[in-house]
Amino acid sequence: MRAVMVREYGGPDVLELAEVPDPRPGPREVVVDVAASGVNFIDVYQRTGVYRRPLPFIPGIEAAGRVTELGPDVDDVRVGDRVAWVNVDGGYAERAVAPARALVPLSGEVSGELAAAVLLQGMTAHYLAHDVYPVGCGDTVLIHAAAGGVGLLLIQFVKLRGGRVIAAVSTSVKEGHARAAGADAVIQYNGADVAARVKELTDGEGVAAVYDGVGAPTFEASLASLRPRGMLALFGQAGGSVPPVDLQRLNAAGSVFITRPNLSHYTATRAELLARARRVLELAAARKLVVHVHGIHTLDHAAMAHWDLQQCATAGKLLLKGPGPPATTTDLPHRPTGISMRRTAK
Repeated sequence: MRAVMVREYGGPDVLELAEVPDPRPGPREVVVDVAASGVNFIDVYQRTGVYRRPLPFIPGIEAAGRVTELGPDVDDVRVGDRVAWVNVDGGYAERAVAPARALVPLSGEVSGELAAAVLLQGMTAHYLAHDVYPVGCGDTVLIHAAAGGVGLLLIQFVKLRGGRVIAAVSTSVKEGHARAAGADAVIQYNGADVAARVKELTDGEGVAAVYDGVGAPTFEASLASLRPRGMLALFGQAGGSVPPVDLQRLNAAGSVFITRPNLSHYTATRAELLARARRVLELAAARKLVVHVHGIHTLDHAAMAHWDLQQCATAGKLLLKGPGPPATTTDLPHRPTGISMRRTAK
């Protein structure tokens, strides 16, 4: 089969399309023909070595497809079942092995592309708005990178819970996406004093919660935007790691809270995984949760997808599908023409 390989840490150009042996399932595992795989920032962290994995490896932790082979001791999955998963390695490939316990069954209303586009980021947005800080009716929250994959879904979950959203974005185009998703107010970074604008928009009070997946560049503004006893959910570090923090600052800011949550801890049991996944997929299938797919690349163009993601050139989700001519994608004329992938045969 063909798969994208990482044999050394580095930039997008280290992604290598290669012929590799077909995967075989072990006990309590299945093989899935991959219909689509999601591109996420954790894939960038792993490719660059920020999150280190043993080399070589096939990136991609989110995908969907159809089961083609069962390993020993698999009882609740059948050949032909349509499934999706998150937090399982090896999604950038034509076929992948996944533990049966990690699989989420798909109904006929949910395509493989939709599942791969919404499952990881949708469940992330769901646990942030429902569990990390359960948004109440009338709560105002600040969402950084609000036109990203998580951001657009998180806006919608906050609105479904009766909250008010202040969205922070980098461009006018992304402001349009954030407003279309339901944002009540938008701040463009562009040298703006985000915390000051938040205070203006909340009559000096600050927000009940800040959802920050950016990290170092936005942390100070996030902390300064909170109301007394507010919650800062630092769920990612797309812009770099936050330096160590003097905890006395939380007192000075008004007895505020900071948490560094992770989806794996909010899908720790199979029952919790299925309940959260089903809710997200049901809402997406009913279009009560609108999923914005920025582009669908082929495996041949995984390097371009990574470059787009790192340059904050996307609004919504990027997907990968099997090798071949490029599928639909938003036109980004500023992309460098020199980005390419290595191609080898094994």
